[in-house]
Amino acid sequence: MVSHGSSPSLLEALSSDFLACKICLEQLRAPKTLPCLHTYCQDCLAQLADGGHVRCPECRETVPVPPEGVAAFKTNFFVNGLLDLVKARACGDLRAGKPACALCPLVGGTSAGGPATARCLDCADDLCQACADGHRCTRQTHSHRVVDLVGYRAGWYDEEARERQAAQCPQHPGEALRFLCQPCSQLLCRECRLDPHLDHPCLPLAEAVRARRPGLEELLAGVDSNLLELEAERRVEKEALTRLREQAARVGTQVEEAAEGVLRALLAQKQEVLGRLRAHVEAAEEAARERLAELESREQVARAAAAFARRVLSLGREAEILSLEGAIAQRLRQLQGCPSARGPAPCLIPQLELHPGLLDKNCHLLRLSFEEQQPQKDGGKNGAGTQGSEESQSRREDAMKTERQGGTQLQARDEAQTPREDKAQMPREDGAQTLEEDRAQMPREDGGPQSQRGGRSNKKRKFKGRLKSISREPSPALGPNLDGSGLLPRPIFSCSFPTRMPGDKRSPRITGLCPFGPREILVADEQNRVLKRFSLNGDYKGTVPVPEGCSPCSVAALQSAVAFSAGARLYLISPDGEVQWRRALSLSQASHAVAALPSGDRVAVSVAGHVEVYNMEGSLATRFIPGGKASRGLRALVFLTTSPQGHFVGSDWQQNSVVICDGLGQVVGEYKGPGLHGCQPGSVSVDKKGYIFLTIREVNKVVILDPKGSLLGDFLTAYHGLEKPRVTTMVDGRYLVVSLSNGTIHVFRVRSSDS
Repeated sequence: MVSHGSSPSLLEALSSDFLACKICLEQLRAPKTLPCLHTYCQDCLAQLADGGHVRCPECRETVPVPPEGVAAFKTNFFVNGLLDLVKARACGDLRAGKPACALCPLVGGTSAGGPATARCLDCADDLCQACADGHRCTRQTHSHRVVDLVGYRAGWYDEEARERQAAQCPQHPGEALRFLCQPCSQLLCRECRLDPHLDHPCLPLAEAVRARRPGLEELLAGVDSNLLELEAERRVEKEALTRLREQAARVGTQVEEAAEGVLRALLAQKQEVLGRLRAHVEAAEEAARERLAELESREQVARAAAAFARRVLSLGREAEILSLEGAIAQRLRQLQGCPSARGPAPCLIPQLELHPGLLDKNCHLLRLSFEEQQPQKDGGKNGAGTQGSEESQSRREDAMKTERQGGTQLQARDEAQTPREDKAQMPREDGAQTLEEDRAQMPREDGGPQSQRGGRSNKKRKFKGRLKSISREPSPALGPNLDGSGLLPRPIFSCSFPTRMPGDKRSPRITGLCPFGPREILVADEQNRVLKRFSLNGDYKGTVPVPEGCSPCSVAALQSAVAFSAGARLYLISPDGEVQWRRALSLSQASHAVAALPSGDRVAVSVAGHVEVYNMEGSLATRFIPGGKASRGLRALVFLTTSPQGHFVGSDWQQNSVVICDGLGQVVGEYKGPGLHGCQPGSVSVDKKGYIFLTIREVNKVVILDPKGSLLGDFLTAYHGLEKPRVTTMVDGRYLVVSLSNGTIHVFRVRSSDS
């Protein structure tokens, strides 16, 4: 049986925390070993003893305390021996002064010995050069091992010193343990051997070890075998969990695609039915207009003839009446005898009939089933098993795809499922627009502001065009860290909480987030015109007052102040709401992104494609265009943040990219690849290592870019509960805070490979 792992060296045992008590964190004193083989100080165990039992702090195993107390636990002579070696090396440290010879006072009668230059490993004494030479020549000590003191202090002879070191009897100081009492399994010195173990069979320690070592090695081999099995089972469990997560992500994507397919089919039916409805109404209106024109013409003719006849009868003389009587009578008979217009046209009133399935709560277009999968004992090495699993997975995906397509076709064929209203035209319950609509009023190429109506229509047309080109392909697979230390950071869900408070008159519309003090965030609620404070656990901490009439958009916390943008102004206020200064910004941009610099004493704001940096006094410290003057008019930074490395990171809606630049505006990285899925880049945040977390709202994702702007993979998806994410921020470099369109905030801990 191959031993599991390599045996630890003596140097590793002496240099690690093996000799430290896990309770008091000090060097072990009177080490006692529990049955679980964990060793602690005797006094520390006495403090843990409760009700006759001790619970091991490491493995949590509860063991009974012997009737004699914790002192009756086995003494760890192995640890004692290592402690003696450590104490011997530390005693008379060369850095604290030169050690003295231990034999000079005994031989020469002097009170202090000469400077020691050697050490006897058998006697454990430091010797001067003369005593060391004499020690090698006497009959009793000529076999002792005398070594150089400097090398001994450096640890060169630790292994040899351990071999020559004898364990001391705790009952008889100065006596070495030499025997093992077989019936009592107790170590004995010469004094202990005489009484009360005189009649017991005893073995020398070397012989006892030779007799018992094979049994211990066999038991150790069995434990090593168990460890291999446990590692294999742990690997299988982790692989099963990985498969579960991957399958859950695939199913989540399939659910999204299926729901979008059903919605597209439903919207197509809506357009078709509304088109038929409009055509029917237009045809009916045209027929009605023709009939009305005919009726109006006949009515006009009849009224004119009747008016002429009445005028003649009332104003004419007898001769005149009689002369016209024939013509009038003929005309009136003609009008009376003329057949009336065709009867009223049939009015076909449209009615909407909904498919019964839409009103049936038990009708589920999406069904989720669970299939038990037996774990693979070989850790996935069996090729046939892997192939079978892949084929089964392929069959399940094909079945789901067929079912999804069938459901979509059924929806497309059934005209009665068409809703009355266009969902895209229905007002949102929270009264909120999308953040892209909040910030999409970009400057024109000529630098002038767009008209409100024209800008809005162009914005909608562009947005529809983007929806058509959204890609549902997965982002590239996760790659290695830049420092080569392992996998990319991964999210660990921390908590989720709503931001709507009892005093809010409207549903929150979060347009800005930033860290605020230790483990706190500041939330810009533009809809309710307030800056709210929350802890990372979701506890509401109150508000930061803003000037009356201000609707904060983007927000950043500085050393002792808060900066935020509202309309075309940049404000700096104290935490109690006192305005320190305000600056007017360009009117060619509907909203302005704000970010605090790492130093905490300056604030950056995006203004019409360039970045302006203000100090705490409100003076313009610097101003630059990402990429230089050649990029003037070609940038539109809708979101902005800074990295711990001092770089600026922005979402450029003009170039449809994420741009990284230094403090002088020099572009050091830019990403505009397929990982954006055809969407405009959203909010950006940066962790302590410089990784960029980019929000893509349309596909419910947060992806990771490296500090140079290369796409590394997905970080958050709809599988993590993301539904229309708006803005994000990074707290303490390790907590990613994500706000959703419904006002909910999710907090994720960013777990890196070295944490």
